[in-house]
Amino acid sequence: MPYGLYAAHGFISAHLAEQTGFSDDDLELLWAALIEMFEHDRSAARGEMTTRGLYVFKHDLKLGNARAYSLFEHIQANRKEGVAVPREFADYNVFVDGKEMQLGASREVVPGVTLERKA
Repeated sequence: MPYGLYAAHGFISAHLAEQTGFSDDDLELLWAALIEMFEHDRSAARGEMTTRGLYVFKHDLKLGNARAYSLFEHIQANRKEGVAVPREFADYNVFVDGKEMQLGASREVVPGVTLERKA
């Protein structure tokens, strides 16, 4: 059976978070929910969907240190060479700036912006 790999982007506004009382605890709960979201809500429509990676950019400045589109370009998901029809996650390479990023790793990708792999 063919395999699909989907990417999704999300954003948190520091200003709105401040206005609503959104806390660091809320943020950690959000990360956990994104990682586990399909594990506790199986359905025929979603089959065996699961989160394979969660990469989080954190800016030093509330208004951001870089534009989102330029940050997303640091993460590449590509079919491995020689794979005509992907059948599993292992048929893909997911790289940050051309290298694999280990779970829990964190590094600065541009001045003032760190990237952490949470899943």
